[in-house]
Amino acid sequence: MTERRGVFITFEGGDGSGKSTQMRLLAERLRREGREVIETVEPGGTRIGAQIRRILLDSANQDLRATPELLLYFASRAQNVEELILPALERGAIVLSDRFTDSSMAYQGYARGLGEEAVLALDRVSCHGLVPNLTVLIDIDPETSLARARERQLSRSETRMDEQAAEFHREVREAYRVMAAREPKRFHVIDGRADVETVAGAVWDAVRPLVSQSHV
Repeated sequence: MTERRGVFITFEGGDGSGKSTQMRLLAERLRREGREVIETVEPGGTRIGAQIRRILLDSANQDLRATPELLLYFASRAQNVEELILPALERGAIVLSDRFTDSSMAYQGYARGLGEEAVLALDRVSCHGLVPNLTVLIDIDPETSLARARERQLSRSETRMDEQAAEFHREVREAYRVMAAREPKRFHVIDGRADVETVAGAVWDAVRPLVSQSHV
């Protein structure tokens, strides 16, 4: 992989955890400081990725099986990495991503039962060795996060993952906790039950040491 000069920060958590809001607030703060910030989302991030996103999140596609689901997520991710993320990092930008491979590990690897190796094998092919410098995990109980997700529903069609069984979402949360415990240097876990401003302050405390060391 080409040497990267930028910083890659990902936001993870259950649907409705508040990670998207926190990523937006961080981007705004970094831009006020004069940093070049690229925001992206998974699935999506690119024109092609947006088309894949529609398939993955459309509530009409409840019969989508676990293996093609995983492959579609990585198809979107590979396009995002090659078209958007790597070029931005190579020129020294700060890239913020709403989900990355950790989501596939939690949702498809653990909760869908496809296993770690399937996710890691696709990551090796799709991501060119790219690993986040920092992963901010907004941790919140599934009941609260799903209630939030269903309240906001900006797009009524993008509800397929929200509509999974409660046990599925509990397994996703547990998977995230296992991954965070395994990689404490990369993951920073933040309690998502606090108000938006308190969570934003905790996010900044986690991010500030990393971006202050960078030359972007």
